[in-house]
Amino acid sequence: MTSGTRHFRAQAIPTIIMVIITPMLCGLGVWQLDRATQKQQQASALEMHRKLPPLSLNDQQLPERDSILYRHVVAQGHFLNDKAIYIENRKHLGKTGFHIITPLQLSGNGRIVLVNRGWIAHDQLDDKLNLSLDSNQQTIDGEVTIPQPPAIELTPSNQQSQSPPRWPYLTLPRYIEWSGLEVLPLMILQTSKDDLPFIRQWPTPKVSDLMHIGYAIQWFAFAIIALLIWLRLSFQKPERSDK
Repeated sequence: MTSGTRHFRAQAIPTIIMVIITPMLCGLGVWQLDRATQKQQQASALEMHRKLPPLSLNDQQLPERDSILYRHVVAQGHFLNDKAIYIENRKHLGKTGFHIITPLQLSGNGRIVLVNRGWIAHDQLDDKLNLSLDSNQQTIDGEVTIPQPPAIELTPSNQQSQSPPRWPYLTLPRYIEWSGLEVLPLMILQTSKDDLPFIRQWPTPKVSDLMHIGYAIQWFAFAIIALLIWLRLSFQKPERSDK
């Protein structure tokens, strides 16, 4: 006599694999949810910072860097044009140009902050621009950011023959090493207007949690699939017996 009823009988190897794999997949899902929460917090902080009144960098005491990220700031001082650098291969409306990075020495406290003056086309970059960069006392305003290297970081050449040097990207440690200046751990994206031919159309930073939520759903789905496969392997038909 036979019976079509399946009986639960967990097998050793599938069970061991399930015990290892399923918690790991669930852990990855929880980690992605935590990353999504962090992104939500960053987005909230970004929006809050952008609504605050401008902060003067000439104050003697400055808040922590993360607390003023993306915040509007005002700075008074003079540019150290001999320590300017050009960030090459920057695009605007399909044209290739440069971002001009110049350190600003703040009045009063003497601190130095890097300022991205803006974008300029390759064919506008000549000796006339160097002469027109005013080193007198100035007041600028802009938004705080932190320069980041690209995802694939190549070793940039020193290009000592060019002055100012032209770099593919900017990082604060490399700039400090090259210039010998102690700069604040941030950079200003200048928004105030002047007589120089710069384009200052900075992209609005976007922080989204959707990618991490999608990854979390994916990992939890994999965990469910692993559990279903284990259950399928664990329910077996009884051995056939003839009497």
